Parts: sequence; structure tokens; C-alpha cells
Amino acid sequence: RERHMTTDDFPCSSEADASNWHSASVEHVAVALSSPDTGLTDTDAAARLATYGPNTLISATTRNPLLRLLRQFHNLLLYLMMAAGSITAMLGKWIDAGVLWAAVVINAFIGFIQEGKAESALTAIRSMLAAQAIVLRSGRRQVVDATTLVPGDRVIVATGDRIPADIRLVHARDLRIDEASLTGESLAVEKSVISVTPEAPLADRSNMAYAGTLVVNGQGMGIVVATGMKTEIGRITAMMSAVQRVDTPLIRRINAFSFHLAVIIICLAIATFAFGVLVRGYRIDNMFLMAVALAASAIPEGLPAIMTVILALGVQRMARRHAIVRRLPAVETLGSVTVICSDKTGTLTRNEMTV
Repeated sequence: RERHMTTDDFPCSSEADASNWHSASVEHVAVALSSPDTGLTDTDAAARLATYGPNTLISATTRNPLLRLLRQFHNLLLYLMMAAGSITAMLGKWIDAGVLWAAVVINAFIGFIQEGKAESALTAIRSMLAAQAIVLRSGRRQVVDATTLVPGDRVIVATGDRIPADIRLVHARDLRIDEASLTGESLAVEKSVISVTPEAPLADRSNMAYAGTLVVNGQGMGIVVATGMKTEIGRITAMMSAVQRVDTPLIRRINAFSFHLAVIIICLAIATFAFGVLVRGYRIDNMFLMAVALAASAIPEGLPAIMTVILALGVQRMARRHAIVRRLPAVETLGSVTVICSDKTGTLTRNEMTV
């Protein structure tokens, strides 16, 4: 049964909570958002745009190319290789120094190129969200930039259109929408204008159409109830931006290995230097060169390059399956998963994976 609400339940402000629009009748939504049957006027739309702001999502911060390049050198093994290369060069061993530095540069170049491809792919995906929309304003259909949509606008959608904002449907004719990006449902959802209960989950709100979803059949019209970061996809974007950055299991293991290896190499170099000078009586400069050579030879300079190449190959295989990996080590993370919890149909399942 339809739950009747007053306009006090839906304050027309930027702080409005859009969680209950699906439980209100079409008439109450229209009154609450001051959305006449003929649509907003251009003056009203401009005033609301100044209040609510543009209908855009906060884009992920793109890292500066120089910083992205410098980040490729942020590895303890690479620090040791660069230090050994510098000392070797100062001692006049240019060939040995060149080999060490070449390994460092090649490793950084591979990582920089691969992460650059991921950055470009993410930028392309964000640009797909910018689209036009057909709205009803002053009784006339108009094609406007989707970024200018405001709550109260009446949006017209048809087959092939991408929903430009969160809307409460007021008309639906054989309307079906693909909401896989929000709910994970593989089949398109049939839409109507009938109100649903306030407790209805997102996937059961048949009278709503959400930003970023795709119309696969039919036609419809709806009242915009949320734009920009107030939309459901905007909330997901906000949650993603609040996720803390942590190291992957592979990076933690490599860092631990690098630390222990560095300690062992330094201790062996110091012990060799002390033994040669104090016990054998060799000249200090000769033993210093010997200790540096020992440290440089003990560093597995091929390990960072080999690890980067392997991860890059994994990223490319994922890309062929339309999965974008922004940072190379992240491709290894799924291999460390032992339990997957799925809430697709309301039942929690546990799937054990063999690593």
C-alpha cells in the first residue's frame, strides 16, 4: 500500500535525503521538488544549478607523470642498486655501474608505461559519464548537457540512453534498465511508476532509475531527485575515495625480503672490509673496492625487472578481459584471496579458492 508523505519529508535543498523517494507517490515527489508537469523554466533551472552545483562526479586524482615516474624507484632493492651503481661509478668501474643503472631504468620504464596505460583507461571511463540529456522545460523538449541537470528537472529517456541522474519515474512504457553496474543483476529490470516500501533495497526500487545505468528497452520520464555526488553512483565514488591505501601482500613480502637481504649484504660487506684490513693487512682503498664489488654482486639486480615484467604480463591478460588494473602489484592481490563472500541474492556464501 502506498505510503503518503508530506513535503516536509523531502526538503528541497542540497542536503535532501534521497533515500525515500521510491516510497513516495508521483504527486508528492512533484510537489516536494516543485516540478510542474510542463517542467522547470530556464530561470528555475539556472537558480537550482547555482544551489546544487553541476551534475558531475568528483574525478579520481590523476598523478603527475613525473611523480608517477619517481614512484617507480621507490623500492629498497632499487635503492641498493642505485647506491652500488653510484659508488661503482665513482671508483671508475663504468661498465659495472652502467649495468646496474640500466637495470634500474628499465624496471622503472616498464612500470611507468604500464601504469600510464591504466591512467588513460580510467580517464576514458570517466569521460563516458559526461552525456547529454533530453529534458522537458517550459513545456518543450530540450537537449541539454547532463551536467546542468538539477533536482526537479523532468528527464525523458528511451532505448539506448544512459540515465544521467537519479530519477523518480512518472511515466514508464515497456521500460527496462540494465542496473548491473549498481546491483550486479545480469538481467535488465522492468520499471514502473508504482511506489514501493521504504525498506525496499536498491535492486527492488522498480520506480527509480539511477545515474550510470542503461535503458535497454522502452521509454520513460522521471523527475530528477539527486545529482552529482548525491546520486547512488556518487555515493559509491565517495566511498571509494575514502578507502585507505594499503600495500599488497606481494609488496609486503618483497619489502621484507629486501630489508633482510640489505642487512645481510651490508653486514657481509663490512665484515669483509674489516677482515681484509685488520687481519690480512690489505690497503684500505683496495678493500673498500672489494666490499663494494661484493655488495653490488650480491644484489639481485634482475629481480625488480623480472617482477615488473611478470606483473605487466598479468595486467595485460586482465586488460584483454576488460579488467583495468591501475597499479601493477594489485594484479597479484586476488591470488592471495582465500575466501570470497558474496551477497548477490541475499544469501552469504563462502567460496574457498586454491592459491
